[in-house]
Amino acid sequence: MDVIVGGGVVGLSVAWRLARAGRQVTVVDPAPGRGASYAAAGMLAPVSEVTYTEAPLLRLGVASLRRWPAFAAELTEDAGLAGSKPGEDRDAGPGAGAGRASPGSGAGIGLAGDGAAGGDPLALDLRSEGTLDVAFGADDLAALDELAAFMDKLGLPVERLTGRECRRLEPMLAPSVRGGLLAPGDAWVDPRRVTAALLTALERRGAEVVRARVTELLREGDRVTGVRLAPPEPYGTGNGGTGNGWTGNGGGHGEVRPGARTETGAGTTAGARTGSRATTGAETRAETSADIRAERVILTAGAWSGELAEVPVRPVKGQIMRLRSPQPLLSRCVRGTVHGSSVYLVPRGDGELVVGATQEEMGFDTRVTAGGLYELLRDARELVPGITELEVADVVAGLRPGTPDNLPVIGPSGTPGLTFATGHHRGGVLLAPLTTAILLGEEGELAALCSPERFQGIS
Repeated sequence: MDVIVGGGVVGLSVAWRLARAGRQVTVVDPAPGRGASYAAAGMLAPVSEVTYTEAPLLRLGVASLRRWPAFAAELTEDAGLAGSKPGEDRDAGPGAGAGRASPGSGAGIGLAGDGAAGGDPLALDLRSEGTLDVAFGADDLAALDELAAFMDKLGLPVERLTGRECRRLEPMLAPSVRGGLLAPGDAWVDPRRVTAALLTALERRGAEVVRARVTELLREGDRVTGVRLAPPEPYGTGNGGTGNGWTGNGGGHGEVRPGARTETGAGTTAGARTGSRATTGAETRAETSADIRAERVILTAGAWSGELAEVPVRPVKGQIMRLRSPQPLLSRCVRGTVHGSSVYLVPRGDGELVVGATQEEMGFDTRVTAGGLYELLRDARELVPGITELEVADVVAGLRPGTPDNLPVIGPSGTPGLTFATGHHRGGVLLAPLTTAILLGEEGELAALCSPERFQGIS
């Protein structure tokens, strides 16, 4: 049996693909789908995020993006979402049925890759209208010219646009936009719908999700043989809304540290009462202190992976907000550099607009701050002035798992019985299909870029 420690989009994807391959899997997480994946914008944008020093990461991103159409089709088929109705369960959290983008939203992936028949990717709000990177001044335009030349050398599809052409594509852009760069192959997806679909697919395949915190890895000699679970906290106790709990408005949908008290939408405490089961999503059970034995433990605990094994992963805080409009304000992702900081706006098919994200080296701090939200709104307003009229739907802070070289750590560790799939930083949603392919032995050449062997003494 494989035990997957961590129930974000990477861990759930790994579990689902292993279950699809006939493996017995158990996912252990105190609040599946409620960590960094819940906060993520869901950009599948390796082209627009390319930098001169991250060519290996670009290769991973492009390869994984090509896998997304088949990944989404298979996932929605397994989750029974082929007949989802437009707009259904848009705000449903992980474990609830995933909705579908409204007609006319431009949904659908237009990338060359592994096509697949099956479910309906629109149920995940998977869209591919591209990313528009805009510039305001001469320096910004020069930087876009250099970036376009670099992308051209790499054979990446981009289009250089004037300010007027940018506003023709996106009429709500500020008049001060002087030019832009369109990456037509970029895409995006709703991570909350993805994790909800993954939990449903796991349930339909008979996988188990244990809502508990892993305190340590079990070892016999030099081999990892399982995990030890923490006992549940007494019902009604918790951290009182500290940085280890949920933060945000209206009860907070923030980062959940393994072991923190987590309240479900029904007002119950997940994992607090032995024998309780979730009513939606994958088959789950609350645990008392216990051990789970495994042939292999796959560590997908994101920013907390370093607390269970020697792997160089650190938390990188990101604050993000979701705005709501009766009609979509944008038709594609828009990003730019304002006051020296990068800001992006990601539209959903139902009118929601995701604005993000800060990047802060603050340890495990998950507080949503006034300063962080002010900077997001200030910079986003420079790009699209009309956002100030939108309703604030949600604010959240999450922790990205960063590594020293910004590449994920995927593959067997130096310890028998322990495998890593962590350190995806801001690319966890994008890289989920490729990560599962590497662990299943379907991707050999790129696996070397992510190998744990590049770090000394990791186990």
